Amino acid sequence: MGYLIDFLKGIIIGIANIIPGVSGGTMAVSLDIYDRLISSISHLFKNWKDSLKTLVPILIGAVVGIVAFTYTIEFLLSSYTLPTALAFIGLILGGIPGLWKSFQNGLKKQKQTLSISHIIAFVLMFALVVIILPLLQGSGTSLTAIQLDPLSLIKLFIIGIIASATMVIPGVSGSLILMVLGYYYLIINTITIFISALRTGDMESLLPNFILLFVFGLGVLIGIFLISKAIEFLFEHYSSVTYSGILGLVIASPFAILYNTNALNDLQTSHALPFALVGLVLLILCYYGIYQLGKNEAS
Repeated sequence: MGYLIDFLKGIIIGIANIIPGVSGGTMAVSLDIYDRLISSISHLFKNWKDSLKTLVPILIGAVVGIVAFTYTIEFLLSSYTLPTALAFIGLILGGIPGLWKSFQNGLKKQKQTLSISHIIAFVLMFALVVIILPLLQGSGTSLTAIQLDPLSLIKLFIIGIIASATMVIPGVSGSLILMVLGYYYLIINTITIFISALRTGDMESLLPNFILLFVFGLGVLIGIFLISKAIEFLFEHYSSVTYSGILGLVIASPFAILYNTNALNDLQTSHALPFALVGLVLLILCYYGIYQLGKNEAS
């Protein structure tokens, strides 16, 4: 049963990682598997058996979530933007009570009280998501394909490392960073082409897109391993300040979702009222579901 639950949680993390403004790391925190996930990654070579028992079901679930919901998320965000955005805001908000408890535990562990360093960490990370990333965000959406040449593959590998580093940090959206770097729609397009080629047996499209995804995925795996070491160090030595910064990132995420999906534009359409009502119901249900998941995991 534990493997099945981790698999289902992996699916949610995978879905979160393909939505700009939604953080896979935040979902891991909300689902209360973040610490276990980071520890397994950073100790992969030292305790590989135990690490793989934790990582395999989560990673398989994440891949299933990414592959299965790429088309679905594109459809939902284009046709039902506001309800979809509010549902994911509910998922994020549902993890805040557990995150606040972790912050308080960090204070107790280090025998500290709320200080200016905690406030600075919170404000800086909040500003990163709400102010800095939107200012840096470029277009980069007109490109539809990645060239299969050595320079493009090297760039794609580096992009994978950068994106994965942000995927591991709660509150920072890897997809949002990809959008800032101008690679989000390129990666989504590559995934959809690969899936279509796999379904139809189109080898001419299958092989080059597999190579692109393999190079990107390799960068992602290396980036996750490297950043996990840094995150584990921060939690070990500066847990309360780290959690304070994460709280800033997480609380800012709903603003990033509404901004990057243009969800509020639905309020100016003829279906504003039903979309808003359905969205609020989904927000409450998703909040409750994630809150209960985190609560049960902690008990």
